[in-house]
Amino acid sequence: MSTASREGNLEAPTRHPLDWKSEDFYNEQSLFNEMERVFDICHGCRRCVSLCQSFPTLFDLVDESETFEVDGVDKKDYWQVVDHCYLCDLCYMTKCPYVPPHEWNLDFPHLMLRAKAVKYKQGDVKTRDKILTSTDAVGSLAGIPVISSVVNTVNKLKPTRKILESVLGVHADANLPEYHSNSLRKRLKNHASLSSVKPAGITKGKVALFTTCYMNHNEPDIGVDFVAVYEHNGIPVTTPKVEKCCGMPKLELGDFDSVEKAKQVNIPELARLVDEGYDLTALIPSCVLMFKQELPLMYPDDADVQKVKDAFYDPFEYLMLRHKEGAMNTEFKNALGKVAYHAACHQRVQNIGPKTKDTLLLIPDTEVEVIERCSGHDGTYAVKKEFHAASMKIVRPVANRVEKSAAEHFGSDCAMAGHHIEHATKDGVKAEHPISLLRKAYGI
Repeated sequence: MSTASREGNLEAPTRHPLDWKSEDFYNEQSLFNEMERVFDICHGCRRCVSLCQSFPTLFDLVDESETFEVDGVDKKDYWQVVDHCYLCDLCYMTKCPYVPPHEWNLDFPHLMLRAKAVKYKQGDVKTRDKILTSTDAVGSLAGIPVISSVVNTVNKLKPTRKILESVLGVHADANLPEYHSNSLRKRLKNHASLSSVKPAGITKGKVALFTTCYMNHNEPDIGVDFVAVYEHNGIPVTTPKVEKCCGMPKLELGDFDSVEKAKQVNIPELARLVDEGYDLTALIPSCVLMFKQELPLMYPDDADVQKVKDAFYDPFEYLMLRHKEGAMNTEFKNALGKVAYHAACHQRVQNIGPKTKDTLLLIPDTEVEVIERCSGHDGTYAVKKEFHAASMKIVRPVANRVEKSAAEHFGSDCAMAGHHIEHATKDGVKAEHPISLLRKAYGI
């Protein structure tokens, strides 16, 4: 059977480099032509309708048009579809049968990324969105002693949240993270691991933790749990001497210049660590994906970017690689019972398999119920006034699963997704990061 006559694509999906420095990339007419082509294919398939709000928005526009086809949709309404895409990547990696190497060469998330870059280049961006994606600046300011307690208090008061909604467009009911003055990087500044380096398989046996903006400023305790778990497994841990945001928030905004500025700080330092024999990891799946996929596609010819890509691992992927070689500590003191585990989108699309679930199942008398559905958080989407309702609609099925599971523990590799799901439940469920659950099982 010829390739042209095959329905869908039966080969592993591949990703093309992002041609973001070409003039055509920012040509609006060229963009609209490609969007019309892709939207027409999506309209004929509709397999992704349940993933996010982008696809229902597109299909409603088509169904309400005079022609009942994409050619009947006003091009200016295309931006509605773009605005609802938060680049979870699930359509590309789990649903779409027409991704490359299929001849139709459909990459919906990166088309939406291109559209966001065009909007940003045209100056069509809210001040709020620039602030929300400036995670280094916001975290540093909000993490100053006294200011952090003021920010945390204000974020819990309904009257001030209403003001924040009217002035900045941050929804009054959205869950906002707390800020800590005693950041993760402060806590680990003088930390020195005593474990000796023990390579196992492809793992070098010592790890540099990219702390991430969120773990550094918002949930440093999870980072401390990570160090405890890894060192309990005989894996020395260090942190980069300098670190900027991975760039994912700015990428999702279409601000490629800011992504490049962050890359110019992070990549040389991470490449240095790789040269010194370290493997790399981060506790936010989006940050891992940024270094494993997005930056390599933006800079396919940069040797250091590719070096960092090859050395970057998901935290549980790393532990399971070592377990395969008999190098993981499986002496657990405490059972966890039933765990409702939400598999984060940006972890799922790394194509590494359910490594967090596999790790937790090593704990005796522990059952894991996996929930593979997007939470609709995306870091900023869920807190925006115009998108909060949509995010709560997307998270509802996940929250329902958590409630029905009646599990002793619930968590997600994406701490932000975990708290968004927690926020949507009705029975006071508290999210716990899987690395913290692992520490609890070890009893350390």
